[in-house]
Amino acid sequence: MSGRPEDNSAQDPQSVAARARAEARAALDAAGSLPDPELDIASIALQFARINAPEADWRAAAEQLSALARDTVAAAVADREADGGDPLARHALLRRVLHAEGGFEGNEEDYDALDNANLIRVLERRRGLPVALGILWLHVAEATGWGAHGLDFPGHFLLALEGARGQVVVDPFNGGNALSAPELRQLLKRLEGERAELRPGLLAPVGKRAVLLRLQNNIKLRLLRTGDMEGALACTEDMLRLAPDAAGLWREAGLMQQRLDRIGAAITSLERFLELAGAGEASERMRLLIEELRQRLN
Repeated sequence: MSGRPEDNSAQDPQSVAARARAEARAALDAAGSLPDPELDIASIALQFARINAPEADWRAAAEQLSALARDTVAAAVADREADGGDPLARHALLRRVLHAEGGFEGNEEDYDALDNANLIRVLERRRGLPVALGILWLHVAEATGWGAHGLDFPGHFLLALEGARGQVVVDPFNGGNALSAPELRQLLKRLEGERAELRPGLLAPVGKRAVLLRLQNNIKLRLLRTGDMEGALACTEDMLRLAPDAAGLWREAGLMQQRLDRIGAAITSLERFLELAGAGEASERMRLLIEELRQRLN
């Protein structure tokens, strides 16, 4: 038996892709059992990316993430104000590392491309969606030990960078700009219409799992818009690996399985939704749908 490493180049590309997806999904299953603070947000985003681009060099992407972390830590140690807790100094440092030196930008020209939500492709192309770029911000902030979290802002991912004297709200898509209250109001009006006003909860913190699901939701919605129900269902099922107790995702999976005429699977998914969601109008509608689907099986 040879001790030489396996040569993937001589293997069937479909087999290599299938193995890459299986490895990524096993990693997501393992992450699904972890509490939110223990999630490695960038590493998990890479596993999602492997599923959509199994031919890509994800190990090179992982090394880029490590290099970004090392560069940020080195810069932080040398910056007394940032290391001391000044949120504005921290913001300036991370903005320099990621945008001025790293070259990362929001992709305005081809916003809806699936690659913009794939962290491997984002690292290759230096272009991405707000949430994909936001994951890079959260990754390097965590490497330095600085507090940062995603925000529950609608329609455009934002994050907060924390410090000893407050926090800075960051738009990772637009060069990592810091947003003031008037700028947040203007952004909200652009997204929701001129009548929209800032309201409680818009800047509520969200956990790492929620950020990762928001990343994947971009892919799911794009697949649905192009009519790829199979792809959207697979994306939803992979999201459930990371968030097995997300009632809404079980409901979405069940409805897509119904559309694809996978009645048994739809019933199983919708029953899981009922277990998690409890009583309510949505649960009653799904209970009626389950009865209808059971009749179709008889």
